[in-house]
Amino acid sequence: MIFSFFKRRKAGQDIEPLYGAMMTNALKPQLYLAGGVPDTFEGRFESVTLHAALVMRRLRQLPPPAGEMAQELVDRIFDGLDSAMRETGISDVAVPKRIKAFAQGFYGRLEIYTAALDKADQPMLAEALARNVCEGAGAAPALVEYVTKLAAGLDALAYQDFARGVLPAVELQEMTP
Repeated sequence: MIFSFFKRRKAGQDIEPLYGAMMTNALKPQLYLAGGVPDTFEGRFESVTLHAALVMRRLRQLPPPAGEMAQELVDRIFDGLDSAMRETGISDVAVPKRIKAFAQGFYGRLEIYTAALDKADQPMLAEALARNVCEGAGAAPALVEYVTKLAAGLDALAYQDFARGVLPAVELQEMTP
């Protein structure tokens, strides 16, 4: 996406600190070793989607300009996804179709994770994680606990924390599968 380089960014909307912190969390080896996330392109997408959903859930609760930051984060995630697909050899013709499918899945997952967390519905969260993140294999209890703790930590953050890329440090309790 060479044209994304020329995209006009809003002043003061440097999304890179937040994007970098979120990606660091989403790609932690523990998620794949103990959390049941498959170490595949799709598994990494699911982990990024999960972490983005948690961040966006909190940003939606904050006053402006948090909504703009949430949109910048989504744009950055999909710019990165586009680049990753092209680097893996997916054709220029196929990338937009795949991006569209990923976007539909992304927003559907955002809604289900948000609903489960807002209702404090652990079974609903576990079912959504099993279906989406763990490819139907059942969510590891450690992953459900991790997501719940991360959401609670994010709920305590202010806009300035997100702008600086400061996210809570939450580790999985189990270190081996």
